[in-house]
Amino acid sequence: MKRFFSKGRIRKIVAVLLIWVVLLVKITLVFQTAYEATDRALAYMNNPEKGVTVLDKTRLVEFTPENPKAGFIFYPGGLVEPDAYAPLMEQLAEHGIKCIIVRMPHYMAFLDANGARGIREMYPEIDEWYIGGHSLGGAMAAMYGAIHSDEYKGLVLLGAYATSDLTHKDIKTILIRGDQDKVLNMEKYEESLQNLPDGYEEVIIPGGCHAYFGDYGPQNGDGTPTITVEEQTKQTLEKLVDFME
Repeated sequence: MKRFFSKGRIRKIVAVLLIWVVLLVKITLVFQTAYEATDRALAYMNNPEKGVTVLDKTRLVEFTPENPKAGFIFYPGGLVEPDAYAPLMEQLAEHGIKCIIVRMPHYMAFLDANGARGIREMYPEIDEWYIGGHSLGGAMAAMYGAIHSDEYKGLVLLGAYATSDLTHKDIKTILIRGDQDKVLNMEKYEESLQNLPDGYEEVIIPGGCHAYFGDYGPQNGDGTPTITVEEQTKQTLEKLVDFME
């Protein structure tokens, strides 16, 4: 008489349970509420400055200057609408940087960590490329950048840290965070600095918070900023322009 819980039956039960777990996670993510871009952020999408073209595609949002001198692929933070980063991306484009925001499934970058794949090849006229992101998006961009470091000149981490080993990679790196950021896990952030290549640059914005790298209002668990979102965007912009030039 066969045992009821044979190895084959156990494997089938485990497989079914795993399928249900994956479905449950996906359903949960679908019903998660994303932080929405403010009207101010959307104004940068709909009314860019002269010389900048904004193209909203299904998977990508492009901010293109007339004569791009470099490209920047950006991963949004977890549960944040990509449009919330329009102010920073559009103003970078005004400085000649073609910016491409990758729209992530269910607003979660870990569901498409390879989102940058194939984007560089779409724009062969651009030689120099940067990759980066905010929060969870920054961590996933760092993971992708660690594997494809020969394709990028630099890595940008906004309120984020790298869990991947970049110590022997030829990719210059900049980290920018606000000193009022309470979302960023500072213990892991400090530990992660050992993963970065020599000569990395760290910038701390006085009065800045986690949410103000985008424009989507307050974020749960964040600190209280003492500067405006416009001021944090301005300081971030200045640092990135210097970094990319």
